[in-house]
Amino acid sequence: MLAPAEGLTTAEADTRRRRGEGNTAVRGGGRTYPEILRTNVFSFFNLILFVIGAALLTLGRYSDALVSVGLGLINAVISAAQEIRAKHKLTRLQLLDRAGVLVLRDGREVELTPDQVVRGDVLRVRPGDQLVVDGPLLDGGRLEADESLLTGESDPVVKHPGDELRSGSLCVAGDGHQLARDVGAHSYAGRLTAEARVSTTDRTPLQRSIEFIVRLVMALTVLMSGAIVAQAILEGFSVLRVVQITAVLSGLVPYGLFFLIALAYTAGAVRIARFGALVQQVNAVESVSNVDVVCTDKTGTLTTGQLTLEEVVPLDGLDHAAEALGGLAHHAATPNLTALALAAALPGPVWQVRDEVPFSSSLRWSGMVTTTGTWVLGAPDALAGRLRRAVDDATVTTRTGEGLRVLLLARAEDPEAGLRDAAGRPELPMLEPVALAVLADELRPDVIETVGRFHAEGVRIKVLSGDDPRTVAAIAARAGIGRDVPVAGAELDGLEDPALDRLVAKTSVFGRVAPEHKERIVRSLRRQGRYVAMIGDGVNDARALKQAHVGVAMRSGSAVTRDVADIVLVDDSFAALPPAQQEGRRIINGIGVSLYVFLARVASQGLVILAVTMLGLSFPYSPTQVGLTMFTVGIPTVFLTFWARPSRPDPHLLRNLVRFVVPAAVVTATFGTAIYTSLYSLIQHGFSSGRTPERIVHEFERSTGLTYGVGSADFTEAAATILAQTGLSTFFCYASFLLIGFLLPYSKMFSAWTRPIRDRRPVRLVMCLMGLFSLVLCVPALWEYFGLMGPSKPVFLVVLPALILWYLTLTVVFRYRLFDRLLGLEAPR
Repeated sequence: MLAPAEGLTTAEADTRRRRGEGNTAVRGGGRTYPEILRTNVFSFFNLILFVIGAALLTLGRYSDALVSVGLGLINAVISAAQEIRAKHKLTRLQLLDRAGVLVLRDGREVELTPDQVVRGDVLRVRPGDQLVVDGPLLDGGRLEADESLLTGESDPVVKHPGDELRSGSLCVAGDGHQLARDVGAHSYAGRLTAEARVSTTDRTPLQRSIEFIVRLVMALTVLMSGAIVAQAILEGFSVLRVVQITAVLSGLVPYGLFFLIALAYTAGAVRIARFGALVQQVNAVESVSNVDVVCTDKTGTLTTGQLTLEEVVPLDGLDHAAEALGGLAHHAATPNLTALALAAALPGPVWQVRDEVPFSSSLRWSGMVTTTGTWVLGAPDALAGRLRRAVDDATVTTRTGEGLRVLLLARAEDPEAGLRDAAGRPELPMLEPVALAVLADELRPDVIETVGRFHAEGVRIKVLSGDDPRTVAAIAARAGIGRDVPVAGAELDGLEDPALDRLVAKTSVFGRVAPEHKERIVRSLRRQGRYVAMIGDGVNDARALKQAHVGVAMRSGSAVTRDVADIVLVDDSFAALPPAQQEGRRIINGIGVSLYVFLARVASQGLVILAVTMLGLSFPYSPTQVGLTMFTVGIPTVFLTFWARPSRPDPHLLRNLVRFVVPAAVVTATFGTAIYTSLYSLIQHGFSSGRTPERIVHEFERSTGLTYGVGSADFTEAAATILAQTGLSTFFCYASFLLIGFLLPYSKMFSAWTRPIRDRRPVRLVMCLMGLFSLVLCVPALWEYFGLMGPSKPVFLVVLPALILWYLTLTVVFRYRLFDRLLGLEAPR
């Protein structure tokens, strides 16, 4: 037995703190504010926007450069604000949860915060205290520690003087003093936190797809800009070439898509927070929508860690068992979980207690000597040797096989018998069995409903626990997860990866698993192509959380798991995940629809630029006209994103994008090029004939800023260009609106690509947008702002028939899958 220490003086503690021996908390995976800002400002998308902004600045296009750089900064602010908000909220929650510790200083007990403890301090440990340092138990006789946050094992561990107490465990019984030998980064919890410190956030499937698409678009943009620069070197670098490059950079780069993704992720995080799920990594909004396997601990996640009384089974034919159990529970000096469960379920008689032996893991029983007799409550096998009459084993094993905890209530044969020997040590008298008290781990509210919702969505659940496999299997069965044969962690040792994968694929319940077992199981599921979420609350879960695609921590769990988790359940509610998954799916499906619209526009514009350039005509866009895309594509996609249905994300997104975008872009670009060419040729022919009405001449003079007859070739080209650009922009805007009808058809008229939906909002949005753009064409200030001409009969006569033919052509191409047949593609099933 170690001698109790007197503790440090304040001066000694200050000296040790200055030497770096304080219990300074080790930061986990949570990022600092500078790291959050740096990561979000210099993301992949924002770097593209900044490079383009620098290029536009070099070309002297200051306003366009400001738009590019400004949009990148807005994206960074939106994403960083969400992560900082989550970090700030979690920090407040942790401060609320933080409790003080009693430390011997200057010969007396003082209460300090955990970070004020230094190496060499002596801490007072009482029931309910969480241990904050590593070190031996100095005195106190016997103490029981709950190490479930470290090992996953829910049963208390008995500690005697000299035994190690580890940070992160909880004192559930006993009293004593602990020496602070290892503090801060040197403690057990500190070392585990350091291991989990490096951020390993996965890029999500949608992020990888979008990055691939953006790289392709940027390659196209660079090639086209390079071709214009090469032509400028041969013909002379003029203001016209600068305008052309600006139009390419402004038109083909999906600015709105970058903004939409940041906005959608942030909005999704805000919505998910309403269900009690705090998103720490913004891409977890998407990750949770892809999850098809949920791995979860038992204690603290499926169960509350509390017990409930299931039944009382009389054994002596009398009905006084409930009263006796209530008396033991209500009069316990230091009630444990069992006593609390009994006290909550049973009334307590008024007893006069003469002596009490509290429950301990070493005795496995507790008892009281009262005026009504001597009562004992304990494990049946612990009392079996002192029973006058044996208890039927089948009665006990049937219930223990179901994962229930069975305790035997017995009464001393001699009403005057005590519970101690001559030396005062606990000793059982001869006993008569009275009743069995059957208790169960209390399931968290809504667990059964949540499991059912996961199963309905095709999400499998696997339980990974440090408890006995039979107990874990029983809890899993009660929760509705299944009645699979449980597997012990020891069975995983020595298995090669292929054998482990086969075992993990068919098993839902794992017991007596260590942290490394949980980590291997998660890795196995990832190798099998599953998208894994890991839910945990203890330090022992941290490594598995980091290996999972989505790490989910309980607020009441350890600080380590909260730090490394992508999502924190602030109400400790397992039920927050299914609605969070639904909201995630809604947002991601909306972004998917927006990708179709954005890419169809980008591809169409790129093809038109190539076609018109090859025909030797003037450049088809000006930077101001490209600004229409934010109105025609950017605004509608924001609405479509938040109106999307919460269905499972498309696993064939890239392939389906190709199947839709390529034919839509080819057909749209073909008609757009024809419109541009016809209008361009019409004006050139009209002015060259010399028979153009004076009213029309004045209109073109006002639009181009040139004078007819002075440099007639330049005037004719400028007039032909602006009318052709007006016709092209008008056609592209209306076609972009109608493409939404193909993607989200309300009627069979537009159901060539997919089946009709019942939601009327998209078709109403299309009608509103077409009306707004028509207003742009009718208001001089608006059409001049976008570099267009006002209402024109030639534009109307060319664009309207072209739109009808475009719609019919695209309907045939989609309905009969002509593009798929041409390339031998099959629609994904």
